[in-house]
Amino acid sequence: MPATLVMTVIGADRPGLVQLLADRVAAHGGNWLESRLCHLEGQFAGLVRVEVPVGAAGALLAALAALEADGLRVLAHAGPAAAAPAADTLARLELVGHDRPGILREVSAVLTAHAVNVEELATERVSSPMDGAMLFQARATVRLPPGLAFPVLRGALEKIAADLMVDVQLHPPAA
Repeated sequence: MPATLVMTVIGADRPGLVQLLADRVAAHGGNWLESRLCHLEGQFAGLVRVEVPVGAAGALLAALAALEADGLRVLAHAGPAAAAPAADTLARLELVGHDRPGILREVSAVLTAHAVNVEELATERVSSPMDGAMLFQARATVRLPPGLAFPVLRGALEKIAADLMVDVQLHPPAA
């Protein structure tokens, strides 16, 4: 069974950084499974999950650590292959409102209180097309635990939306 590595990467953005990672993974017999990579404030940052033959994992970890000399810091966590996801319910959460501190803290507190796991989260600040004010937008995929009714979570999110002055929508998984 192959080993799975989950890596975080960061470095000053420039062309060729993805190739540096992909070359090391391929050179050690690895398979690039999934990633989320982006440019943030002049930095290249991301998460990458790869599989590699167990006997090659140590050498790949060393090769990834050596990338720091090229300006790319890679932290890798080795673990067993991922278990199949639970049969919980996935949902899509969308939020938009005038930007202010604490929005994500309040929304994540509701999710935590209901034992909802955030599977994926993307946030950004954008200029409002109407008046140029800064808006905060968030899109998330969340996993509801068994026994949590979809309307219960939707109601809890709608309750705080008024206080936060944001629009929060929770969408059921696509049928």
